[in-house]
Amino acid sequence: MAKTGLASRLYAGEAGLDVIGRRKLWFGVAGALILVAVLSFALRGFSLGIEFAGGNSFQVPASVGTLDDAEKTVDAALASTAAGAEVVTAQKVGGTGGDFYEMRTTQLNAEQANAAKAEMARAFGIQPDQISGNQVSEAWGSQVTSRALLGLVIFVLLVTVYLVLRFEWRMAAAAVSSLFMNLILTAGIYSLVGFEVTPSTIIGFLTILGFALYDVVVVFDKVQENTRGITANNNQTYGEAANLAINQSLMRSLNTSVVALLPVGGLLFIGAGLLGAGTLKDLGLVLFVGMAVAFLTSILLATPLLVLLKNYEPRIQAHNKRVLARRTALARGEITPKGAARPAADADEPVDADAALAGAAPKVGARPAGKRATGARGGR
Repeated sequence: MAKTGLASRLYAGEAGLDVIGRRKLWFGVAGALILVAVLSFALRGFSLGIEFAGGNSFQVPASVGTLDDAEKTVDAALASTAAGAEVVTAQKVGGTGGDFYEMRTTQLNAEQANAAKAEMARAFGIQPDQISGNQVSEAWGSQVTSRALLGLVIFVLLVTVYLVLRFEWRMAAAAVSSLFMNLILTAGIYSLVGFEVTPSTIIGFLTILGFALYDVVVVFDKVQENTRGITANNNQTYGEAANLAINQSLMRSLNTSVVALLPVGGLLFIGAGLLGAGTLKDLGLVLFVGMAVAFLTSILLATPLLVLLKNYEPRIQAHNKRVLARRTALARGEITPKGAARPAADADEPVDADAALAGAAPKVGARPAGKRATGARGGR
């Protein structure tokens, strides 16, 4: 019979991907990425919007020309009226009165803002009252940040309590570690690329936490199902059962992530990119990056970390030793696999150790021989 393709085996939960066996590799990659992110935080920092750094914004009618031309004109007006001032960001925004360009600049005092506004009106050939402007204090951004941190702390506490009650404390620790890894990597990408951090970005960060938690809970639910009563069966170690759970739930997590990323990608690339809806860019960026990272951390970090923690539990340590000892005995021919009675005539013949070991150790991602799917749960 011809071998089925990878996609078919993924849907059947039989891809045989050895995720847990390569956990040292994933931990090494995660550690390297965290180091890069932390160095970026220290050396590059973040590109803060005027809501956090403070500054001024001017709204100019889009009828004055292209966005690039308008930005150059505003830069020239600032140079002639406020030395050192410049346009930080420029974007096209739609409103009830028509489209306009929003120019965000560095901090200006009231006299400089009025002079710059008058110079812009003269350069654009429009009336000063057609240009609106406002000043944003960095104190407002500080309030947003403090509220966001408070929300993050409350969220993590509630999630921890839920996971401890629903699963156990080791699963809670692994899940929360995965959430923080998701936040660090997403923030690191923002710092490295220089994406502007706005209040929409903060809202997006809090939003991706829920999505990342969903991904982890899906995998952990399958891990719990596969490892329930595992110490009564000497066919699989805890890590092998957890790896089977990853293979069984991988396609579901992948489908969920793709379906979630499609509308966010449309929001980002079509809404912000093609249609020029700049207000959607900040939220779309953090959601797209965060959701993609959440899928990877739930598979490559959360479950391997759980296995690492569980392997320190005395009960699981003893079980794993029994499984490995049984396989060693099977390989040496000291015991006979259940259901494979040895003929008396062959009692003195040498035992094929490789064949015995192959029959004892299940393939990576394979279901344990002692378990059989029954009823509706078998197709899970």
